[in-house]
Amino acid sequence: MLAHDQDSLKRTPLHSLHVSLGGKMVPFAGYDMPVQYPAGVLKEHLQTRASAGLFDVSHMGQIALWPKSGRIEDAAGALERLVPQDIVAIAPGRQRYAQFTNADGGILDDLMVANFGDHLFLVVNAACKDADEAHLRANLSGDCAIESLEGRALIALQGPKAEAVLAKFCAEAPAMKFMDAGPHEVAGIQCFVSRSGYTGEDGFEISVPSSDAERLAKMLLDNPDVLPIGLGARDSLRLEAGLCLYGHDIDTTTTPVEAALEWSVQKSRRSGGARAGGFPGADKILTHFDNGASRRRVGLRAEGRAPVREGALLFAHDTGGAPIGQVTSGGFGPSLSAPVAMGYVPTNLSALGTKLFAEVRGQRLPLAVAAMPFVKNTYKR
Repeated sequence: MLAHDQDSLKRTPLHSLHVSLGGKMVPFAGYDMPVQYPAGVLKEHLQTRASAGLFDVSHMGQIALWPKSGRIEDAAGALERLVPQDIVAIAPGRQRYAQFTNADGGILDDLMVANFGDHLFLVVNAACKDADEAHLRANLSGDCAIESLEGRALIALQGPKAEAVLAKFCAEAPAMKFMDAGPHEVAGIQCFVSRSGYTGEDGFEISVPSSDAERLAKMLLDNPDVLPIGLGARDSLRLEAGLCLYGHDIDTTTTPVEAALEWSVQKSRRSGGARAGGFPGADKILTHFDNGASRRRVGLRAEGRAPVREGALLFAHDTGGAPIGQVTSGGFGPSLSAPVAMGYVPTNLSALGTKLFAEVRGQRLPLAVAAMPFVKNTYKR
């Protein structure tokens, strides 16, 4: 990368810390981010599965929706005009996974929505955050004051020892359950804490004022059970957990049903529900719920050791025939010591165990449709 290109990248409040820790910095979603540290991707991945890892996810967008009426249910009802999820039913102190959809039923972005009692707190993807904020302002400004929380960093503490580590700084952490979220004091700093993450492991995401971010990160990293983790291991962890990456496994051409995200759409928003439809693309999405979609996101396990990467074409047979699908994410799964992937295939070829073939360097390698997550989730329910 040319120096002037590097200079044009945004930096998170933890940028200096990454450099001091030996992070290998790469461009990602317009930011200069660490892809790995000296320990390397494999060790960072396994550290998160066995102990605890600290991730900088400050490039993500943080947005507050304040109801102009003063009634949180009005902000929730307004947001339901843009997503197929039941936002009204999110209890104070809880959060829910959602998607912004477009008129064709495709996904504009996926996001987390938390009820903080008097307002909603949203976390959106880095590459989409400007478009998401504009989308909210264009559609919800009559009902909500939309506040972009620019002065905050976001860090994720993930792994089986995350609770014990955070408990030393936040007395309420051990009592939190998966998807609990709200304001909490961490090491004397006013933070927003959720018990959630993007690794399949138990853990927490902590929104912290930018001015306090490096101090808090250093305190957490002082624990011998915690290592800094880069984007490389973040990607292999979420792949093993069967979690979608926006712009790869889901995008504006995929509906929630095609993406195997039916679980995220509550019955109240489906056909016959109390508030069915009313979101962009509802006709197509609800038709997919009622009649099925022609394709589906599935997990894939290769028979051999060669990783099957994003973009590899999928075939029903080892020779001849047109492609029937494509891999959207793929790589080596360190926890399994084997390659894993996910992609889209015709629904009639999506049953577990269905044998398919991926084209890799001119050869068709056998693989099979497999259950996700590839590694069992350890969320604290």
